[in-house]
Amino acid sequence: MYAKLRDTLNLISKLTFTKLTNFFGLFFTFYVSRLFRKNLICGMPISASIEPTTSCNLQCSECPSGQRNFNRATGMLNFENFKIYFDGLKRELIYLNIYFQGEPLLNKEFCKMVKYAGDSGIYTSTSTNAHFLNTKVSEQIVNSGLDRLIISIDGATAQSYSIYRKGGTFEKVIEGTKNILNARNKLNSLKPYIIWQFIIFKHNEHEIDLIKKMANEYQVDKLKFKTAQIYNLSNENEALLPENSKYSRYEKNEGFKIKNRLMNHCWRMWQGCVITWNGYVVPCCFDKDAEYKFGKIENSNFTEIWKNDKYKKFRKEILKSRKNIDICRNCSEGSKIWI
Repeated sequence: MYAKLRDTLNLISKLTFTKLTNFFGLFFTFYVSRLFRKNLICGMPISASIEPTTSCNLQCSECPSGQRNFNRATGMLNFENFKIYFDGLKRELIYLNIYFQGEPLLNKEFCKMVKYAGDSGIYTSTSTNAHFLNTKVSEQIVNSGLDRLIISIDGATAQSYSIYRKGGTFEKVIEGTKNILNARNKLNSLKPYIIWQFIIFKHNEHEIDLIKKMANEYQVDKLKFKTAQIYNLSNENEALLPENSKYSRYEKNEGFKIKNRLMNHCWRMWQGCVITWNGYVVPCCFDKDAEYKFGKIENSNFTEIWKNDKYKKFRKEILKSRKNIDICRNCSEGSKIWI
């Protein structure tokens, strides 16, 4: 409880008059746009994701990075390009997720990126499979000032963990968790706020009580349960979906369909964006293959991209019919992702 309060106060401490003014401008124009079905936007993103790499050490079955089946270029972001991408956002930005696809800790300059953003007064976050959280890296992460660290665990035993996290080792996740907690204590730091993320599948839904017990035992700051996203919505994936329907974002109806009603609006299109490792601006984290590229930062600055005709057209289509956009048809915006 106290850890959550500290994390919330830490996030609030990042706010400035400029950022608050920008937030209310976005919030107001988003609701006016919803009401009148007009693409109005006043302000710059308050949150963003910048992708450190598309590389990953695991082969998770429903992950494009793990399966190495991207249709876009794969690679590693260097620090100089990170600064270019970030500097175009930092004045109004509140929250930066240094993650999109891949395992961010494979990028050797990851901690430099975190520190650079943190020194600019931005709340920083990332998500990791924890396999590279050795003692040295854990101390580097704490010293970088990272505000939030999400650790994907997806199993309370080695057997259940290995079913989805192919190529991974459950013991490595536990060891990595211990290392980052020990580093935080050793360096007398309250950061990062450490979250265990547990995606609920059929093979691990019986372990919910056990993972709760383990989260208390290891004293992670928060345990989050997340519903699984399935890319091939067919009966062959039934083996992955939990038997208890409240733990699934899908319902069975001649195959599987998402429970989300797909309302014709999306706050994400007003408040944030995603930047791939090679500088393309895409709408959100559901566009994993960067199908909808609004521009490349090396060819124009971010402000020009944020307000260009491609972005305007996409927002108009969102307000008209999200069902016409393929990445939206498997989107949980407006539905329950976290349990």
